[in-house]
Amino acid sequence: MLGFPVSTEFNKRIPKQKFYENLDVSPALHRIFVDQIKLVYWRNKLAASTLNIAAGETVTEIEVFEVRLNDPQLDEAVLKQIDKEIPYHILFILTCDGKAQAWIGYKEAAASGSNAFKVSRYYHTDWMPEDELHLSIDGLNMDAVYESLVRQIAGDKLQTDSGESLKESVERDEKKKQLEKQIAVLENKMKKEKQLNRRMEMNAELKKLRKELSSVK
Repeated sequence: MLGFPVSTEFNKRIPKQKFYENLDVSPALHRIFVDQIKLVYWRNKLAASTLNIAAGETVTEIEVFEVRLNDPQLDEAVLKQIDKEIPYHILFILTCDGKAQAWIGYKEAAASGSNAFKVSRYYHTDWMPEDELHLSIDGLNMDAVYESLVRQIAGDKLQTDSGESLKESVERDEKKKQLEKQIAVLENKMKKEKQLNRRMEMNAELKKLRKELSSVK
């Protein structure tokens, strides 16, 4: 699985309670940790020292955590909680019944001069047999390696030929999602609207939103 260099292997089990013990975690999130997660392993440490590449300006390390699940589903709030507690970028590998799925968050510094990060959104692959999940380490520094991993996992959502930055790609994807949601809501309202003049107004707004969506893609 993955096929990362041996120099990056860490293979240390982390008790899952470390992510919610002595922390301000809601009872509901505590229950999710208990019910959905079987084991957590720190599989790899991707860093300048373990990959023999240059350090990054914003990415110093990427920790690879395998999260073994009881069922092939995990509440995203769990990943956010783990990301919140670890001051590094994290690549999650969810495993269950011989299948695996890669998850990674677009993680930015929460504030200047702070070691904290915030995740604006997560991207993930489909479930596949464990031995078919492979990710390549591409880039001359840690920032580039992180960007490559995010784009590999996100697939078509973040593919671009325009040379835009990862931040710009993520923002464009967010805008696309917002527009698609607005269009779906307006289409639903239009189906229920009885007045012709209101339907015409809605149709004009729909055309405007669809044109904007087309320019974002």
